[in-house]
Amino acid sequence: MFEKILIANRGEIALRVIRACKELGVRTLAVYSDADIDSLHVQLADESICIGPAPSADSYLKIDRIMSAAEVGDVDAIHPGYGFLAENAHFAEVCESCKIKFIGPPSSVMHAMGDKNSARGYARKAGVPVTPGSDGIVETEADAIKIAKRIGYPVMIKAVAGGGGRGMRAAHNEPSHAQGFHGARHEAEQAFGNGQVYIEKLIVNPHHIEFQIVADSHGRTIHLGERDCSIQRRNQKVIEECPSPLIAPGLRKKMGAAAVKLAQSVGYQNAGTVEFLVDEKGNYYFIEMNTRIQVEHTITEEV
Repeated sequence: MFEKILIANRGEIALRVIRACKELGVRTLAVYSDADIDSLHVQLADESICIGPAPSADSYLKIDRIMSAAEVGDVDAIHPGYGFLAENAHFAEVCESCKIKFIGPPSSVMHAMGDKNSARGYARKAGVPVTPGSDGIVETEADAIKIAKRIGYPVMIKAVAGGGGRGMRAAHNEPSHAQGFHGARHEAEQAFGNGQVYIEKLIVNPHHIEFQIVADSHGRTIHLGERDCSIQRRNQKVIEECPSPLIAPGLRKKMGAAAVKLAQSVGYQNAGTVEFLVDEKGNYYFIEMNTRIQVEHTITEEV
């Protein structure tokens, strides 16, 4: 059991980590920016350290400042929460090199599954269905159109580093494909600093189903059921429902087993989410993995 944990985050997720630590008898160290000095997570933690001015880029995203706070506070582990540095493989590597436990997956797993195109490759190796599409990064408009003709329209152009509905464009024909290809690349470059994209078949009227998994450091992995997040606006989840009204027991068993199989194949540890699309015929396809606890984790906790 850890004696003290640094929480490299703020707001709701920091409060929930503090609550869990109090239940376990683990001491907590909050970090905060100048703007958050009176925030609830600072007040409720056992200790707190200021790590910089209000802009996140100068505080919550500063790895060196967080690690300095960890050293001053003499902590055993760091919980990244969600957002900020939660899916930053370099941050996990720094924690590992400093002999401080990163409460999340190993950095190698974050490298493997954090890139959506790479994650599709690992899913194929594990025998988990993926949507038909490109075998890797698509560099040119001409290559993009060739792939679309091979798999058939409509297609989805997606940023490899995307998230939150950014860097995605649907294309239903060749003219819209050319526009969407460049639009997705530009938005991805602006949002994530990485303009690389790949292409997959657009599943029409899909259900978006995600399986929460939890894995320990001894090779044991389980899933905690599914969440149906099909109600979306601009590819952003609005409402999640659990259990899904779509999923029958047989399909739940198959998809849950696929989520566990993929997590085990890459040596995943801690909480994570495997996301699938399910078409109108009941076929399911892996689309991505969130290598962190999610905002929606609370829904699974309630169930």
